[in-house]
Amino acid sequence: MRAATTQLRRIGLLAACLLGFAMAPSPVRSQTAVKRDDVIEQLSRFDAAPEIDVAALRQQVAERAKARSRSEPPAQKRPLIAPDLLALPTFSVDIQFDTDTPIVRPESYQALGRIADALVHARLLPYGFLIVGHIEANGKRESNALLSQRRADAIRDVLVNTFKISSKRLQSLGLGEEQLLDAAHPTAPVNQQIQILTIAKAL
Repeated sequence: MRAATTQLRRIGLLAACLLGFAMAPSPVRSQTAVKRDDVIEQLSRFDAAPEIDVAALRQQVAERAKARSRSEPPAQKRPLIAPDLLALPTFSVDIQFDTDTPIVRPESYQALGRIADALVHARLLPYGFLIVGHIEANGKRESNALLSQRRADAIRDVLVNTFKISSKRLQSLGLGEEQLLDAAHPTAPVNQQIQILTIAKAL
């Protein structure tokens, strides 16, 4: 009888431990809160911009991502494909997507709403913007270029369709792994960030 009671206690203790483990909160990738005023401050520092042909840049990214040459340098040593973008006012943000898809996760809609609030502020209303998608250097290079473009397009669609930002003010470009945000660490999570760049006076 005593042995049976001891066995039941052990089973109960094990069940309690398993239940506690199951109910423990799962780790979530931390995301810095986006503040409207920070977006305004960073994107309003516009003086002038070089002529940027977004369609031509998309084509260059697609062509370079198909490179199969053995002499092709690794991601961290490739020349920048769009160096002119580095001189533009930029706001970088972590947007959460479903794995390997352009589907924006619900927890990122608040950040996009604050970005939208900033874009209709009087200081930013005169400008046009470029949404740039990036991908860390994992997986197939060509697929990464395509996914980064689809994610940039998805952000543009959310800003236009959900938050009613004029489509005339927004363009999108995916750079894949062709212009890493942290070239020294090509697989670092920072290389998945979305960037908003001020590129012109709005038409």
